[in-house]
Amino acid sequence: MSEIDIIKNKFNAQNQWALVVGDLMLDRYLIGSVSRISPEAPVPVVRLKESFDRIGGSGNVAANLAQLGIKTILAGQIGHDVDGKKLLEILKKNRIGIDGIVKDKNPTTTKTRIIGEHQQMMRIDQEASADLIDAKPLITRISTLLNKKPSIVILSDYAKGVLSEALCQHVIKLAKLKKIPVLVDPKGINYNKYKNATAITPNKKEAIEACHIYVTKNTNFLTPLLKLKKSLNLQFIAMTKGEDGIDLVQGNTIKNMPAVNQQQVFDVSGAGDTVIATLAACMIAKMPIETCLNIANVAAGIVIGKLGTIPITLQDLIKTVSSQHSEQEKKINSLSELMEKVVIWKKQKKKIVFTNGCFDILHAGHVTYLEKAKKLGDVLILALNSDSSVTKLKGKSRPVIHQEDRARVLSALSSVDGIIIFSETTPLHLIKKIQPDILVKGSDYKKNQVVGHQELKKWHGRVELVSFVPGRSTSAIIKKIS
Repeated sequence: MSEIDIIKNKFNAQNQWALVVGDLMLDRYLIGSVSRISPEAPVPVVRLKESFDRIGGSGNVAANLAQLGIKTILAGQIGHDVDGKKLLEILKKNRIGIDGIVKDKNPTTTKTRIIGEHQQMMRIDQEASADLIDAKPLITRISTLLNKKPSIVILSDYAKGVLSEALCQHVIKLAKLKKIPVLVDPKGINYNKYKNATAITPNKKEAIEACHIYVTKNTNFLTPLLKLKKSLNLQFIAMTKGEDGIDLVQGNTIKNMPAVNQQQVFDVSGAGDTVIATLAACMIAKMPIETCLNIANVAAGIVIGKLGTIPITLQDLIKTVSSQHSEQEKKINSLSELMEKVVIWKKQKKKIVFTNGCFDILHAGHVTYLEKAKKLGDVLILALNSDSSVTKLKGKSRPVIHQEDRARVLSALSSVDGIIIFSETTPLHLIKKIQPDILVKGSDYKKNQVVGHQELKKWHGRVELVSFVPGRSTSAIIKKIS
């Protein structure tokens, strides 16, 4: 079943549901125009045009899940006040269960944003001090819900006092006893309260603070994140990095899931909520973690292009994922299809780079090699050895990955513009046909050893050798796992 089919058919499974626990908030927006400065003080005067309220805090995580078709129950505290009543109304309207919400003597946390000329000018917060919160009624309510066995639990920490260490550990221990995964969107510096959760999803700044590291341009996050993962006994860490995607720390490795649908950023508020909600929805649907995070990346890219805290919708997610799959698959071409592109690229005076290889079990060395190759020109064509060709070159045990799968994975790389599968031992006939400006091979070759180097002279092309990443090879991976 494809990712699209899973999203369409499994996100709304009747017997699956999520429990979201955390700091509940009401987000209020006052929007207007600015045309003058106040005579009372050197501040702009906002002429109010509209106002509206939205679900904020951990409620936004629940809203994202609900919009994705996941039955969701929210647990947290609100006050006996107008804002609390308003928040409950919005939650019910969005089909979010409120069985886990308790009322407290403290006021409902409310964030009021004043926006003039599409710019946030001020935020006014109404909230109680964390040490005034009584967690006992909420813990009792959450325990009752956990006994009903949700498919997943999300702890959404906004550092407003609800997710104390006692409450977090109570939830995590009870969930673990019932074999329910627990995801945490952390906040603050006390990460011990998240110990034994399934995973945490800090942003880069939060991860730096949690790891107590000084960051430079060349900082290696792997060691400190592995240490954090081990100390908290987590299965994985997903560190969100905005336009740089998400870093997955799992096992003893770190892998980047690139942001694949970057667009103009209008408002980043709520993007982290969308990531953890989409990750949870995909985990409920039993998708691999890497796939979950790739889809979460897509979802975050959608919501940052909207004003305010807006949850992802199932329709937007399906539309965008479908579109991306379509665009990526268009990179995989027959010779006639590829030549149509080549003609256009040459008319546009684009410098065409050509390389070839097996790319069996794609790894960081491959990705870096292709990125370096792309930087030498404007477009990169990758000639991919077919299964039969790989077997001739590497032996009967290869390839490990089928040619269609290898091509599909490579098509997701932004560095690659066109892919063609060839069955011959060398791509000489393709080089003659395409007549690239630059022919790229690895630095283990000499230029006069590269197939096609003589032919390049006829159209004034050149050979470039690109260095490999040390210690990265498919053979080494196969040896390690065998």
